[in-house]
Amino acid sequence: MEIRVLRYFLETAREGNMTRAAERLYISQPTMSKQLKELENELGTKLFIRSNYSIRLTEAGMLLRERAEDILSLVDKTEAEFKSMEEINSGDIYVGAPESEAMALFAEVVRDLQKEYPKIRCNIYSGDLESVSDRLDKGLLDFAMVMNYVDLSKYNYLKMPAKDTWGLLMRREDPLSQKESLTVPELKGLPLICSKQWTEHEFPQWFGPAAGEANIVATYNLAYNGSVMVKSGMGYAVVLDHLIDTSPASGLTFRPLREVPELEMYMIWRKYQTFTPIAELLMNMLRSRFQ
Repeated sequence: MEIRVLRYFLETAREGNMTRAAERLYISQPTMSKQLKELENELGTKLFIRSNYSIRLTEAGMLLRERAEDILSLVDKTEAEFKSMEEINSGDIYVGAPESEAMALFAEVVRDLQKEYPKIRCNIYSGDLESVSDRLDKGLLDFAMVMNYVDLSKYNYLKMPAKDTWGLLMRREDPLSQKESLTVPELKGLPLICSKQWTEHEFPQWFGPAAGEANIVATYNLAYNGSVMVKSGMGYAVVLDHLIDTSPASGLTFRPLREVPELEMYMIWRKYQTFTPIAELLMNMLRSRFQ
């Protein structure tokens, strides 16, 4: 299985049309068709369902697409790492991060590093804990910022000097906005909008055996999308503070939850990891700031 052919496959999967994919890759359509047919023969399965005007992925094709994206990301990252070894003042750093106020601390470190090495580029992958940890474990990320419920024994880590406060995002005219803060029992029965990972990690701690009875009307991956649902009147979003604009013009307000532990954040990286010179510079600066 050649890397070049995997790129052909991914481009075709994205375009849904072999002719357009071939044009984008500057190869002929017959060459593209021949290479993809050989790939199917090599794997012993059909990857596409072909029609006169378009193609779509089979179940095997969808699996290969997922694997190919990881493989090519790792290939591209490896090539960039070797290139950065030639010139220490440039290169790419790959970091996974959730939505958190602690991101501002990390951004300040990168800013200061770029003052000395202006050709450094920081690539941020945002996602939930599972997706970020998975990409780190696969070597697709150099570092990851994670919540305190990750298994830290698997990684080297630094504790970030910041804590995130839990609370409820609501419309300004909502009666609950008259309160300075809220308690977990007051959430019972409310139409809640939350990240799926909160229901798996936080809610069992907050609600105990009654966690499954929480009235969750919608979930989100990005807090901004949660805020849009709040504005529409769908319900109340369980979010971390300072992620959403709650100025008077926003029409939204945030009320913290009392007696709920604040969320601690950690910067982690794989044990026995070999860093590029640029990534090692960042690691040393992180240690000097936060250790």
